[in-house]
Amino acid sequence: MLPSFWPFRRAPRLPEEVAELVARWRRLAEYDRGRPAAKGRWVVVDVESSGLDAVNDRLIAVGALAVVDGAVDLADSFEVILRQEAPSDDENIEVHGIGGTEQTEGEDPATALAAFLDFVGKDPLVAFHAPFDATMLRRAIDAHLGVAFKRPWLDLADVAPLAWPRYASRLTGLDDWLEAFSIPVAFRHRAIADCLATAQLMLLVLPQAPAMGAASAGELVALSEGNRWLSQG
Repeated sequence: MLPSFWPFRRAPRLPEEVAELVARWRRLAEYDRGRPAAKGRWVVVDVESSGLDAVNDRLIAVGALAVVDGAVDLADSFEVILRQEAPSDDENIEVHGIGGTEQTEGEDPATALAAFLDFVGKDPLVAFHAPFDATMLRRAIDAHLGVAFKRPWLDLADVAPLAWPRYASRLTGLDDWLEAFSIPVAFRHRAIADCLATAQLMLLVLPQAPAMGAASAGELVALSEGNRWLSQG
């Protein structure tokens, strides 16, 4: 198999309805970088995978939830399990709770990922430790759709310590931040549940953006260290 960066790799043949979604996504205008950070639509994203190796493990599920004008919009959400040729191992299933049958009977990956593109549009994406989610999605979207998915990401792992420097030395993982701010999570490591928890943390970050010198959405995204390479293309 040719690696994804191989310049002459043949693009996958897509069903008509999938190709139409991809074409429509390509035509969308970019988000307004100058808009106030607390205005407009952000999309919180979380993925579940067959392991912790973003370069070699498989994408199993994707969840996404919109934050619009400084509020979580529960109706504006997305979740899908990608069909797997074989399920991940038992130890991995214990982490995310997506059983073998759910994995092998999931949605066609190309169809699922085209629907994801249609949902997120060209709005900026949000995650905690975004490089992992970004890499998993980039690999899968490239492999199944032939799209170079290089988007702006707001990484709360970078930005939350800037908002609350007193916590920076002792809060590292998402669980630490959720506990510090008493943010509940119903099913940790289930993609859409993690999105909701991350979105609630983001709601606390947004009012702090001007004090961090990031009054606009573009300036807030730029505070994410990993965004220097996440959005390169």
